[in-house]
Amino acid sequence: MTVKQISVFLENKEGRLLDVTRHLGEAGVNIRALCVADTSDFGVLRLIVDDPEKAHEWLREQGFTVKETPVVAVEVDDRPGGLSAVLKPLVEQEMNIEYLYCFLEKAGDNAIVIIRVEEAEQAIGALKAAGFRSIPPEELYAM
Repeated sequence: MTVKQISVFLENKEGRLLDVTRHLGEAGVNIRALCVADTSDFGVLRLIVDDPEKAHEWLREQGFTVKETPVVAVEVDDRPGGLSAVLKPLVEQEMNIEYLYCFLEKAGDNAIVIIRVEEAEQAIGALKAAGFRSIPPEELYAM
């Protein structure tokens, strides 16, 4: 099962990241992981939060451009080569990995990585067949 990622499109100017994080804090939404990609004109803030529906609604009400995207959260061995091992089954299925970023918490001895692929359910199946565990939304949001 996929998890919901919130993407927020921001002008690349001073204070915009602060605005988003402040508004989420005011709404009582906890940020679990984030990634920022930028160009000279705008940035995309990708977030895993404990309440994606509330974050989406609240940020829209505050005037931000917001999108929900399904992503895969997977446990990865926290050791050298752990990430390449989890990517291998996706590449073997000829899936294009659009982006990925690490989750700030740990699940036991494993790290958690957020992966965006177009075929998310197929990716989860390939990872499961290779012995990896995807993290369900209710578990991920509660970490």
